[in-house]
Amino acid sequence: MNKIIFKRLERAEYAHFAKETKEIFSIAVAEAFGETLENDNNIETALDNPEVEAYAVYEDDEKVGGVAVKQDEKEQCHWVELLYIYPGKHGKGIGVRIMQSLEDLYPEAKVWRLITPYFEKRNIHFYVNKCGFKIVEFFNKYHKATDSASNVPEFQEEYFIFEKRKE
Repeated sequence: MNKIIFKRLERAEYAHFAKETKEIFSIAVAEAFGETLENDNNIETALDNPEVEAYAVYEDDEKVGGVAVKQDEKEQCHWVELLYIYPGKHGKGIGVRIMQSLEDLYPEAKVWRLITPYFEKRNIHFYVNKCGFKIVEFFNKYHKATDSASNVPEFQEEYFIFEKRKE
């Protein structure tokens, strides 16, 4: 099995990371809604947080994607803020190995959390069926997040929070 390697990015590299993230995320938006992801401030907001560390992800010597993690050391909870894998690498077990390697990289984390939009069935399948996450909350028009902006696109108003607890 090939080894997953994380290369921590410098802040100067975050703009390129954000661009790649937007390009990859746009694929799912286009498939679901026929439009591209013109502006996603959530990506920049996540990367602007000083608690977030971003990494380029390699399988051996080949770059396969990227990930950004926010640590909450007090609560021992880590958030996968952003995770993308190049489309040509989907379905090869790389995502599962990335998540397992993240848990090894942050052994102090007792809880892992992340958010994914309701329409991303591939992500939902991946996190629930492959990685062992559970859906713990669903935000929608009946249960709105208190911090949601009024100008976010409709597809960003419905999303799940996933959680995985260490046993």
